[in-house]
Amino acid sequence: MKKILNELFEYKTLSKASAREVLTQIARGEFKTSQIAAFLTIYQMRSITVEELSGFREAMLELCLPVDLGGREVIDLCGTGGDGKDTFNISTLASFVTAGAGQPVAKHGNKSVSSVCGSSNVMEYFGYRFTNEESKLQESLEKANICFLHAPLFHPAMKNVAPIRQELGVKTFFNMLGPMVNPSFPKKQLVGVFSLELARLYGYLYQQTDKDYMILHALDGYDEISLTSDFKMITRQEEKIVSSKELGLGSYQQSEIHGGNTVKQAAAIFENILKGEGTKAQSDVVIANAGMAIYCSNPSQSLERAVASARESLESGRAYASFKNLLAVGS
Repeated sequence: MKKILNELFEYKTLSKASAREVLTQIARGEFKTSQIAAFLTIYQMRSITVEELSGFREAMLELCLPVDLGGREVIDLCGTGGDGKDTFNISTLASFVTAGAGQPVAKHGNKSVSSVCGSSNVMEYFGYRFTNEESKLQESLEKANICFLHAPLFHPAMKNVAPIRQELGVKTFFNMLGPMVNPSFPKKQLVGVFSLELARLYGYLYQQTDKDYMILHALDGYDEISLTSDFKMITRQEEKIVSSKELGLGSYQQSEIHGGNTVKQAAAIFENILKGEGTKAQSDVVIANAGMAIYCSNPSQSLERAVASARESLESGRAYASFKNLLAVGS
């Protein structure tokens, strides 16, 4: 690690093979925590390259504990986090709305590092017990149309890095990797990223896969559709700027989608929205992201129809039923 750190301090970059090897060594516990911390923080001071991100991703997928979901055509809705915006749990809520609309979901998530409440924090608050048992995950899909994959249970590399990330309290390249390393290897993926630069990196890497994907970035910095600004949408077929008006939804202030200051507050907002008791801003933001996931899953339908399906899932209570059914299986 000393040699690698010295090279990186001299502004050199890693090859894809070197990146894959160093992350594999981290997963095996071959380095000191201080060395890993130094390695992580380097990527706060300079941009990650396509080769480095690709190598890290390959290592994570090679090391992960894969899960078989019985051949279901699932989608994952996952943001990188790290945008510093402290919103409520938009992608997790949108996952239940998507499931309620009939599209199976394999939600990959983790506890928060740089914000108040991550997806795993809120699920744990409601009594959900994380598992990597295939039978339980398949049962969740059968009964709730969604399963929850708590990242550390599937990624050995996380075990050695998680305490260091928690102490650092800032985003690292593991934020960038999270959406890319779902252990169920979904063929459909909605990804929110915290910068346009990362959106381009994701677009390049996903072009090399057989996934149906959509990459989102709000132009005012959110790693998801926030409805506080226009957003960039990248798919295999196109790249364009989209406005809230094109989705048939409102525009809002950043303060209207704040996620609370504690896990308890975040959980209260979460449940209120699923019950149909959220504010218009909260509901519209969830509908926007779920609508894009539904559209990504079935692009032959119109975007207008996909957003309408998301709204119907939330307002009919089917999204909340999906949530309650998942808790019943996993509590």
